[in-house]
Amino acid sequence: MRSSLPASKFRSGLVLATVAVSALTLSACGARTDRPRLAYEERPVEALYNTGYQRLQSKRWADAIDYFQEVERQHPYSEWSRRSILMQIYAYYQNNNYAEAIAASDRFIQLFPGNPSAPYAFYMKALCNFEQITDVGRDQGYAQAALDGLKDVQRRYPGTSYAIDATVKIDMVNDQLAGKEMAIGRYYQRAGQPLAAINRYKAVIDNEAYQRTSHTPEALFRLVEVNLVLGLKEEATRNGAVLGFNYPGSPWYAEAYALLSEDGRTPEVAPTAQRESWLRRIIPG
Repeated sequence: MRSSLPASKFRSGLVLATVAVSALTLSACGARTDRPRLAYEERPVEALYNTGYQRLQSKRWADAIDYFQEVERQHPYSEWSRRSILMQIYAYYQNNNYAEAIAASDRFIQLFPGNPSAPYAFYMKALCNFEQITDVGRDQGYAQAALDGLKDVQRRYPGTSYAIDATVKIDMVNDQLAGKEMAIGRYYQRAGQPLAAINRYKAVIDNEAYQRTSHTPEALFRLVEVNLVLGLKEEATRNGAVLGFNYPGSPWYAEAYALLSEDGRTPEVAPTAQRESWLRRIIPG
């Protein structure tokens, strides 16, 4: 996943644990270490599956996928096929083939909706979208898809480890989406379109999910800033009061306090943080 969220690829212990449960301990079947060219040739399902699993353990993701696909082709709708789809999901994910991992997850959900491993498929589908979230300057389609999928996991499987992890990631995605609103608002503010900017900043303030993100103090400050420019001083004062009440230690409140004081509207609550030079440099205008 890129942008304001962690840059390193997320490797969930949940993924490893689920795969370990799905893969029953099987005897080695003399699988070769090199990757054979897989042509359709009926062979024992145990040999195909074990070879794929060995490739998985060796992190030869593409090789493993070939064998698990062959299991699925030769033994459709079997227990072996079910396990092989799960293994394909994991191998595709590890190989950064997110679209294929999502397709395999959808296939598993369609074929085995009531299976105990269905939560894993739903979770992996959401995780693959989560991993593809881009910086806030670009389209946030993956972020919205990840949010929808994570909420679905949370709703379907409350109390599970998947739901717990989904809750953490939901907060991260909401922060990302709020950041997108802020980026658009700053753009409008720099472009001299204050009303459009206000609408974006209010979207952060009014959305209950976004209110808990790191962007709320700045959104309140921007509303103070833009409303003062528009001459809406009462509105600016009100937003400054909300900012001071909730975030008295934020540098953003120190900035708002200074602006309002310069306008003769010194807030009652004094800031407990200092103005930051780096903060002033990123203020539009």
